[in-house]
Amino acid sequence: MEHKINFEYSARYYTLGEISENVEQLWFVCHGHGQLAQYFIRKFEVLNDGKALIVAPEGLSRYYLEGFRGRVGATWMTKEDRLSDIENYLTYLSEVFNFIKSQLKSNVQVNFLGFSQGAATISRFATQTDAHFDKLILWAGIFPPDLPPLESIERLKGKKVYWVYGTEDQYLSAGVMEEQETIAKHLDIKPIVKTFKGLHELSSEILLEIAEE
Repeated sequence: MEHKINFEYSARYYTLGEISENVEQLWFVCHGHGQLAQYFIRKFEVLNDGKALIVAPEGLSRYYLEGFRGRVGATWMTKEDRLSDIENYLTYLSEVFNFIKSQLKSNVQVNFLGFSQGAATISRFATQTDAHFDKLILWAGIFPPDLPPLESIERLKGKKVYWVYGTEDQYLSAGVMEEQETIAKHLDIKPIVKTFKGLHELSSEILLEIAEE
């Protein structure tokens, strides 16, 4: 018989930039499957102009990428006990976000970005918690198909929603792109689509474009 227990848990996150009154944009960014936040956050150095604060939480499960030693990656969830994983990471993300946001001025612009697997993670955080945000950026990933539509539509009203991907992304098949279009239509939203010539990666140029819009 399966049982559940609650206990205190410590988890890390990384920041780029300084917490101060000068911060005008808060970027809350979630990495993809098999990545670590300490390396993922380096991709946002282009935004580090003294007026932006980038915060990168890390998936709560870590594992060796190959065999039993060597490089380590993190994941937000798997198919095993997935609802518990979702509940746990939403609680964790809320704690990190609220702690950081409380130290910034009230009118700071908040941008949520999820890359690859992190797109589903940040989508759930944006639509299933009360965290305030202005822009939702799904990068090389799509909305999870199980978002509750009525709640999601309400939370996404008045927000800028972006879908960004490289035109040579090896993981975005025609089927995945069609699924994204179907889900977006189901949620009654029309994402701003931005593309760049590249693979499954971030683009400094596009990041700056979004930051300025």
